Amino acid sequence: MDVERLINSSRPFLTWLVRWYNNRPALDMAQAVREAGGPDHAAVLSVDVTVGFCQQGALASERVGRIVEPIVRLLERAHGLGIRRFILPQDTHAADAVEFECFPPHCVRGSEEAVTVPEIAALPFADRFWVIEKDSLSSDINTGLDDWLKAHPEVTTFFVVGDCTDFCVYQLAMHLRLWANAHKRRGVRVIVPLDGVDTFDIPVEVAEEIGAMPHHGDLMHLIFLFSMAQNGVEIVERVD
Repeated sequence: MDVERLINSSRPFLTWLVRWYNNRPALDMAQAVREAGGPDHAAVLSVDVTVGFCQQGALASERVGRIVEPIVRLLERAHGLGIRRFILPQDTHAADAVEFECFPPHCVRGSEEAVTVPEIAALPFADRFWVIEKDSLSSDINTGLDDWLKAHPEVTTFFVVGDCTDFCVYQLAMHLRLWANAHKRRGVRVIVPLDGVDTFDIPVEVAEEIGAMPHHGDLMHLIFLFSMAQNGVEIVERVD
């Protein structure tokens, strides 16, 4: 594969993709809840909004930390509209987690990294949060989430926020979308607001210096949002 040829041939698509991204509409949460049939038919899922990804630790990222404030607003808005189903899948790893063969140790059970960020944990309705401990990128494998989905067929609208766009957010949003498809559940909506998701950035020169793989945050964020949209996930600018 030739890099110059790839860059040149990708330019029209990337131009279109950036335009698509910049023109995502905002979504009225109240209207979405009404269309779902009321707040009992909606849920908010916030994945990996923990100290270890947003504030401190080997995988913490300042740009990911910036999603906390918009997520707090979304949670408050949802609660104000009567939504009471809040699901927080969060990395809670054993000290010898298999995942640490791919990533540096992070969010080890019992550590400060493995807890919900204080801005969310301090919300007055935090007792409504169902924190799901997960030991991989997946929010559904060996977590009980699928059992919950089966037990709550009335929930048809899912608001998904968190990090990282191309890892755990992608896995969660796609699972919700594909689970609905496979179970022939029409009318299910999976909604991802741009201001509530992000991913990390590792420039090539930094990656080479520390012996890691580079990660172009803006590009990976964009590509994985587009992939979600291609599969029926609704990508919106924000949820009002």
